[in-house]
Amino acid sequence: MIRGILTDIEGTTSSISFVADVLFPYARRHLAAYCAAHPHAVAPLLAEVEALEPGDPIATLIGWIDADRKATPLKDLQGMIWADGYAAGAFTGHVYPDAVAALRRWHAAGIGLYVFSSGSVAAQKLLFGHSDAGDLTPLFTGYFDTRTGAKREPASYATIAGAIGLPPGEILFLSDISAETDAAKAAGMQALLIDRATGAGDIASFDEINL
Repeated sequence: MIRGILTDIEGTTSSISFVADVLFPYARRHLAAYCAAHPHAVAPLLAEVEALEPGDPIATLIGWIDADRKATPLKDLQGMIWADGYAAGAFTGHVYPDAVAALRRWHAAGIGLYVFSSGSVAAQKLLFGHSDAGDLTPLFTGYFDTRTGAKREPASYATIAGAIGLPPGEILFLSDISAETDAAKAAGMQALLIDRATGAGDIASFDEINL
């Protein structure tokens, strides 16, 4: 029996192109100016960056964006920059219609909904809070990011199950990355691999999920 659903974002609930072609370039263009305008807010994050890679933290961050580095201080800073973009109406968060419908259906059925993404918790809430379909955040009970652990490590999913308060076997994880679904299964969760492009995964859309 599934009592909780844990979902990835990029490639799962939301388009990869939205993240790659809209969010990442926006953060890259505004990174230096944002840091200059908010020195106190970004100081701890820049210190984390320098601790990981000594040198000019702005140049390091831009390099990490270009390399799609899953570094927590970068994800936190991107979330702060995106908050300005959402607030200014520069974009809305893309969520597939089938994902919207399923999330609403599962929430109405009393199933707990959770997010696990490499993007920061703040960025997750922004995307769902300013989505094409309106504010979807009331559907979710909790959010997890890389501060919980790496997405390809079984221990991360065990930690999340403990935080949710359900046996791992009662949680279904959804992702477009097989290494992530494998890690979730290794922790005892149920998992489905979604492949929207070719249908080569377990499912091609949320419409195919029967609980």
